[in-house]
Amino acid sequence: MTRNVAERRAGGAPRFIDPTVLARIDNLELLARTVVDGFVAGLHRSPHLGLSLDFAEHRAYMPGDDIRMIDWSLFARSDRFYVKQFEAETNANVVIALDVSASMGFGTGTVTKLDYGRFLAAALAFLSGRQRDRIGMVTFDSQPRQTIPPSVRHVDRVLHTLDGLEPDGEGDLVSSLVRVGDGLKRRGIFVLISDLYADPQRLSEVLVPLRFRGQDVIVFHLLDEVELDLSLLGESAMFRDSETGETIPVVPAQAREEYTDRIQNHVSELERKLTGGRVDYALLDTSKPLDYGLFRYLSMREAVKR
Repeated sequence: MTRNVAERRAGGAPRFIDPTVLARIDNLELLARTVVDGFVAGLHRSPHLGLSLDFAEHRAYMPGDDIRMIDWSLFARSDRFYVKQFEAETNANVVIALDVSASMGFGTGTVTKLDYGRFLAAALAFLSGRQRDRIGMVTFDSQPRQTIPPSVRHVDRVLHTLDGLEPDGEGDLVSSLVRVGDGLKRRGIFVLISDLYADPQRLSEVLVPLRFRGQDVIVFHLLDEVELDLSLLGESAMFRDSETGETIPVVPAQAREEYTDRIQNHVSELERKLTGGRVDYALLDTSKPLDYGLFRYLSMREAVKR
């Protein structure tokens, strides 16, 4: 298998398909299923992840199902294979807040930050649906745009909405999150997907209080590989502000040191402020597979259960 189709973990466990390959899949539901199935199959973890021992129902066995979940006593009576399904220990409200401002349209490869955010949000929604969680979503730029209230029946609606998103508008992350947070009425899991171009102190002042209102907060910070490493650019480049349209010529070699210091300080301050307030923070390079993002989500999901 070539490197641009899939990577491998140490020890040989499969990683997710490269985002540039995912971008060729037109059907977002198929993409989400592909990502989640590949991830779950590669985990060296309990097959009962997110499930309790409270029996819910039977369903017909399908190729790929874990044979350990077959009800052999029912097979003896019916001569047909049925799989046991279990209720999740904590059927949580999961609300995904996705930044769709113009800056999320940036990408130096096939995949923009918004594309990557859509892929991640779709995989999280699909996985939440499997765990019988109530899934909802909010998109925003300078203000909330589309709102889907949490429901166990809203996975398809979330995927349909994600499929039609385009980056547009100036972003105002902090004020948008204030309004989104005001709409969170029930305890649950709040997932923020954004490039986080906002003051870390102000951002923490919005997100950390959500913890005291019963929300387990997960923040996925998406950045293009060039935003993380300016040396990937050539000798010179023209920089354009995605939200204002202003352009300035830049010689990367001259700007690299100052920029590197600024972005590193920004990321470090975000991580310090958010994790210090018990907000789960993960920086994701949009050129890399999605497995780290889903692993962080599942880690939080297990923490919620405990």
